[in-house]
Amino acid sequence: MPTKTKNVLLIYLGLALAEALCWTAFGVELDRALTGNRLSWAYVFEWPLFSLYALYMARKMLREERSTPVPPAADPVEDAALEAYNEYLRRVHHDEGSPTG
Repeated sequence: MPTKTKNVLLIYLGLALAEALCWTAFGVELDRALTGNRLSWAYVFEWPLFSLYALYMARKMLREERSTPVPPAADPVEDAALEAYNEYLRRVHHDEGSPTG
């Protein structure tokens, strides 16, 4: 499975889990509020807000995932230049460790 597809599926799975949690907690708090627990009224309004935030974040992550460009293939000229630079760094660091360098 391609990485992009896997990431999109994981985002949807996370969203489904968050929504299930938020709406279950909303139901529990609504039941508690209706039986006389005044503090639960705050949570009755808070859990749907968490649910909306989960939707917002999922949309944002999906938009980022879909707009992420696929990295281009490596350029052989840049690879040669990078390898030459890495060789230079190896020599410099090797010389620093020697007692005469």
